[in-house]
Amino acid sequence: MPHISGFWDRPPKPVPPRGERKPRNTGRSRPPDSGFSPPSSRKPGMPPAVLPLAILGAGAAGLFAGCLAGEAGLPALLLERKSRAGCKLLMTGNGRCNLTKEIPVAQMLADFGGAMESFLAPALNAMPPRSVMAWFGRHGVPLKTMGDGRVFPASEKATDIAHALVDTLRDTATPICLNAEVLGIRKENGLFSVQTRTFALQAKSVLIATGGVGYPKTGSVGDGQKWAQALGHTLVPYRPGLVGFVFEHPWIHRNAGRTLPRTTVRIRIDGRAVYEGDGQLDCLSWGLGGAAAYNASRYTGRECPRAFTLEWEADGQTFRVETPKTRPLKESIAVIGGVPLDEVDPQTMSSRLCEGLYFAGEVLDIDGPTGGYNLSAAFATAALAVRSVQRGNGGRDEQREVL
Repeated sequence: MPHISGFWDRPPKPVPPRGERKPRNTGRSRPPDSGFSPPSSRKPGMPPAVLPLAILGAGAAGLFAGCLAGEAGLPALLLERKSRAGCKLLMTGNGRCNLTKEIPVAQMLADFGGAMESFLAPALNAMPPRSVMAWFGRHGVPLKTMGDGRVFPASEKATDIAHALVDTLRDTATPICLNAEVLGIRKENGLFSVQTRTFALQAKSVLIATGGVGYPKTGSVGDGQKWAQALGHTLVPYRPGLVGFVFEHPWIHRNAGRTLPRTTVRIRIDGRAVYEGDGQLDCLSWGLGGAAAYNASRYTGRECPRAFTLEWEADGQTFRVETPKTRPLKESIAVIGGVPLDEVDPQTMSSRLCEGLYFAGEVLDIDGPTGGYNLSAAFATAALAVRSVQRGNGGRDEQREVL
């Protein structure tokens, strides 16, 4: 059994000034594969050390949180159930990684809408899109901004984003333990006990960043939401968010495989247009996909109308279908549901029900439009959570303010 305790007793590895770092090869195509072999220097029978922060999940939110904790000198350990970090991150934007959208924060918040607009305001104002872009720029990832504001690595390779995150963990000596499925969390005597299949650890604070339940093969299986429930939280039921519509239609049969680079999609209820959006539309054998359809499905997933008309424009005509179904929940790019926002403090990302528990990313009931919104929210909530943990940890002399 590996002895995890003891690692965080050592001072953080000095990080050379950014100007003195060797430039990374951003053309690498190898997926990140960073592991952690805990030391066994602690003598048998000695009480385990208490980790200031355990980060559960090494997706976009968890990796970013680990990087910021390392840069701030806040000892932390990441636990990831999969054999490599950032599995879903590598899929985003069809492997290109649309990491944010360069628009004003007020516009981004309005596009999230609903309760998310006010909930995400503290996080996104503290970590706006330009700050996310600046962080990756400082860490050797050239970026490019599209005409509509979407931001990608210049190479259009998601691996560059993943490597920047994993490399920063390495440079700050922030350990990540892979193949470390967490079986449960409990809180006793003011500390969290985290149990994996092979070891247990204690932590003063826990950040749950395990994502939603879309694409479960990437590790997003809803375990973070179950841990939150065990610690006193409720859950908003899951519903498909950004996902395609499934239906039969003559136009679909004639145009299967065709992509419309930009067109308009509407949702009508009783003849009245309640949603309208533009974007790419993919005609597939089973129905409609692409950004225009995904964002329309987000509206129906949020509003849950019993009956509606899906309307799209193509070839100078308008086509309609009544109340189509959607693809299954597991195919949702972003899932509606999760930990309720009213059970989390938006100023700190801390639980209102369990002191020392924090959340970041899609484990919360947060879903944005396609186009960089959801990664923006993941990065911003992770940054705010780490800053809050750091301030609650006493702000030791060797710690630096997050960003």
